[in-house]
Amino acid sequence: MKKNFYNIIKGKFLVSDDAFKNWRFIIFLSLLALMMIASSHQADKKVHEIARLNNEVKELKSEYVDVRMQLMQSKMESKIIKAMEKRGLFPSEIPPQKIVIQKSE
Repeated sequence: MKKNFYNIIKGKFLVSDDAFKNWRFIIFLSLLALMMIASSHQADKKVHEIARLNNEVKELKSEYVDVRMQLMQSKMESKIIKAMEKRGLFPSEIPPQKIVIQKSE
């Protein structure tokens, strides 16, 4: 047991006669580790992208609410009357009358 442990520590398993199998396995494990690291980095990039897009959506929603509020306020009758007074137009004081046309046969 002690001898095998020393052989592993000294690296004799890498230079022995059947070392080719060991090297293949080490290279295979290295490639798997590289693939795992790359996959982890791509997942992190996706998480950051999702967080950035969520922040952008929140900003756009708040901008939409602000613009909608300004539009509703600008449609109010009192705002329209004030804007038209600056141009010299005033609301009519005489209520509208309905014109009825009767056909004579």
